Amino acid sequence: MIRIFSLKQQGKEGVGQASAKKSSAAQLRVQKDVAELNLPKTCRMEFANPDDLLNFKLIIMPDEGFYRNGRFVFNFQIGQGYPHDPPKVKCETQVYHPNIDLEGNICLNILREDWKPVLTINSIIYGLQFLFLEPNPEDPLNKEAAEVLRMNRRLFEQNVTKSMRGGYVGATYFERCLK
Repeated sequence: MIRIFSLKQQGKEGVGQASAKKSSAAQLRVQKDVAELNLPKTCRMEFANPDDLLNFKLIIMPDEGFYRNGRFVFNFQIGQGYPHDPPKVKCETQVYHPNIDLEGNICLNILREDWKPVLTINSIIYGLQFLFLEPNPEDPLNKEAAEVLRMNRRLFEQNVTKSMRGGYVGATYFERCLK
């Protein structure tokens, strides 16, 4: 077993040592990730409980592309296996998007098979932001939206606009998400 503290440090009693024991590896890594964040101006983080860094919301407000002027909320839940396991990320805003299904699941490779412990919260934020700038119809979760994007880019843009204003696209109703 590797010991991080020397015997001298282990013998000391105090508040610092007690609080260090309470912080898990995941919490320490998330603290580091959040401290080193370089959020673009189109993103904002919200912590419901400032003492709980493992659960937070990310709001993305694209300023270009199909989704400009939208406001999209993502829920991050980071497990104790982080950074070895990726965070669970769901889109809370229902969106007409080829890579986000109507239940909020996200098709982003670094959230699944391409996750590596060297990746950070910042990597995920930039990945999510990129999905709004360049939707990928070749790797869809929402196959209908992907097909429309592949076949008729103009109709796809109209559907995105209609959904963001609040309205039906096909049989699905979308809540308004314009900022």
